[in-house]
Amino acid sequence: MEQVLFRHNRPGRCVTFAEYRAEGGFAALEKALSGMSPNDVQQTVIDSNLRGRGGAGFPTGKKWSFVPRDLPGPRYLICNCDEMEPGTYKDRVLLEANPYSLIEGMVLAAYAIGVAHAFIFIRRGYEEAAANCRRAIAEATAAGLLGKNILGSGFSLGIDVHQSAGRYICGEETALMNALEGRRANPRSKPPFPAVKGLWGRPTVVNNVETLANIPAIVANGAGWFKGLARIPGAAGTKLFCVSGQVRHTACFELPLGTTLGEIIDGPCGGMLPGRTFKACIPGGASTPYLTREHWGLPLDFDTVARAGSRLGTGGIVVFGQETCMVAATLNMIEFYARESCGWCTPCREGLPYVRDILARLEAGTGTEEHITLLREHVHYLNNAFCALAPGAMGPVEGLLRLFEDEIREHIVRKRCPLGGRQ
Repeated sequence: MEQVLFRHNRPGRCVTFAEYRAEGGFAALEKALSGMSPNDVQQTVIDSNLRGRGGAGFPTGKKWSFVPRDLPGPRYLICNCDEMEPGTYKDRVLLEANPYSLIEGMVLAAYAIGVAHAFIFIRRGYEEAAANCRRAIAEATAAGLLGKNILGSGFSLGIDVHQSAGRYICGEETALMNALEGRRANPRSKPPFPAVKGLWGRPTVVNNVETLANIPAIVANGAGWFKGLARIPGAAGTKLFCVSGQVRHTACFELPLGTTLGEIIDGPCGGMLPGRTFKACIPGGASTPYLTREHWGLPLDFDTVARAGSRLGTGGIVVFGQETCMVAATLNMIEFYARESCGWCTPCREGLPYVRDILARLEAGTGTEEHITLLREHVHYLNNAFCALAPGAMGPVEGLLRLFEDEIREHIVRKRCPLGGRQ
């Protein structure tokens, strides 16, 4: 399988600037600045069908196209590396192995949308990744690949690294912008959308690390090549799948979009742990509904996973065995989201702790049929929250009700957890 994001990886260490350059690094930037217009770069990304790898899966080139071309004044690009979704660690792995693809991708994106200043907004605990980004910025600047008049083209770009205050809500793009401005990290009302009025009231594009790191290969090799990497029609490129849970090998793997769930678990993951059998997983981080054994042959792509009732999200797969209590697993995730709510809107501030308490009662064996009804109502009610945090948090709850209602009722009938509680 052809590697895109992990092509430059070295065992146990970060690739060096010289190694990255020797393997074709920054050739895409040279190609773009010497013979492509900003519109050419943007159209190449549109044609590639690259979709955002940060969770929502929105088409990247289309997102760039929303930035007004005729609006005077500065505009900004932000790389979102807050990555606090439980079960997700791909961006950390990528930046600890190779920060240069991100830097080159950011320069290409900035060129395409007319940005002169960009930011990498990175999770507070990602010290090594942040240090790698700062070193890569310095090396690229010294080589004339970043900064003033890049490669004599007349295009200039500066990139700053900003470490987050450390809250999950900072990963929501408008809350991220408030945090970057030094404000409380609450989400903003949309519209206006960031592409028109974002950071400091100026047009702003926010892309994920993995998304931006794909740009150099797309510009260098073309949109058709990128689409040809996927295994099913309509998909494009590879995806970083970071796997954790009850499998033999937990790691981050780069695989073609369209690889099936079973192929990932039986392939690079080495199968389930000894004595364990597959029961369910979350396919895209803790805000996505469960998949079960019936989805073993499901090709993992944005559209196919959505049709199966879940979301590909970040590609963070957490695997559960048959001995796992799904009520307890869901409670564990809801406890995180209830804690991380910014408190800005009532459905999220009040609803998530209430859902947490219902699940805690069910897990303890003190729940009733009425609690199942209340959970169903809250799956609906919390979709009316101000931002995507609460609807996302209800993803595993919706999956629990749809796929494991019999397990919930067993807690009620037996008045205890039939599987012994949290594993």
